Amino acid sequence: MADGFDVIVVGAGVVGCSVAFHLAQLGAGRVCLIDRGRIGEGTSAQSSGILRTHYSVPENVALAQRSWQVFTRFAEMLDDAEASAGLVRCGYLIAAPQGPMLAPLQAALAHQAACGIAVQRLTPAEAGERLPIARFDDAALIGLEPDAGFADAYLVATGFARAARRRGVQVREGLAVQGLLRDGTGRVTGVLTADGVLHAGMVVATQNIWAPEITAWTGLPVPVHAERHQVLALHQPGGAYTQAMPVFKDLASPGMLYCRSYGGGQMLVSEGTAGQPLQQPDTTQGDIPMDTVATIGAQVADRFPAYAEAGLASSWTGVYDVTPDWNPILGPVPGLPGLVLGCGFSGHGFKLSPAVGLVLAQAALGLPTDVPLAPYALARFADGGRLLTGRYGGGAVS
Repeated sequence: MADGFDVIVVGAGVVGCSVAFHLAQLGAGRVCLIDRGRIGEGTSAQSSGILRTHYSVPENVALAQRSWQVFTRFAEMLDDAEASAGLVRCGYLIAAPQGPMLAPLQAALAHQAACGIAVQRLTPAEAGERLPIARFDDAALIGLEPDAGFADAYLVATGFARAARRRGVQVREGLAVQGLLRDGTGRVTGVLTADGVLHAGMVVATQNIWAPEITAWTGLPVPVHAERHQVLALHQPGGAYTQAMPVFKDLASPGMLYCRSYGGGQMLVSEGTAGQPLQQPDTTQGDIPMDTVATIGAQVADRFPAYAEAGLASSWTGVYDVTPDWNPILGPVPGLPGLVLGCGFSGHGFKLSPAVGLVLAQAALGLPTDVPLAPYALARFADGGRLLTGRYGGGAVS
């Protein structure tokens, strides 16, 4: 557009930065990436960084599989020798006992294998060789995704942003979007900011926990709420969690714990269940009650006997943008032409960000998407459509 941009991306977290990069790569023309704060400083900076293709929702497997291919070739994909995702390829171990989690794990592993993903089924002894600080005597099924691990969401966000800038994307930090512009037909034609109006042929909204702003601006229900989750880093000199040891998902624990190595020898651990609902979006650090530390610590001690007397090295909180089925809203919005949504990631945003950035860019440009977006449509929450609730139930494992 002569007086504005071809596409404006609202939100410069890891997803928004990926969208901006892919728009530029696809030749979108004049692109502007806007954030109320700084690139990657919000919920992306709070991510635990775990990467896996293991999902009980098949559509997520397709996005995660494509994203993993980017994470493993990040510098090459961005054409930037200095770009790094901070990738640690240590594997992803997941175990279930006899009971309701067993069948979902069996089905998820079978689907991964059918997609050509390398997965293995381990005996408790074999799992113990890979993660010797844990016990597996109660495991009825143990899966290993050897091509998995963890990375750094902030590095990925800033890497995408830097590559987008080199391709001509204008980045506006510290600029809050206050509303959407619409013409007489209802089409979205830009955004209203604290600095004035910015026109665009298309707007991609990736505001994360601020997605309810869309409802305030348009009256369209966007069922996303913010949840605060607690993350602990535990230190146990006699049972170091090294980077050679896999990420671990414990489907037997009450909180469906996930753990990984942190800082070379500590354990990063959190629960994969619902967190603390927030009345308003807020990325500032919240208090972690000692009762919460004790609850998580007891679960850790049960699975990791060496951590029975572990010390709390550090702790922090992260915030998820959660939908009713714990899966994202992706794609164009019927009744609001000119707007594409990418929000409600419910803890999956970093894992899926490379592929999501591509498909949202494709949708914004009217191109066929590499992964169908119909299952992720906003309309699924209003028209009785098929929700994407994972077979593990509500929670970030999906």
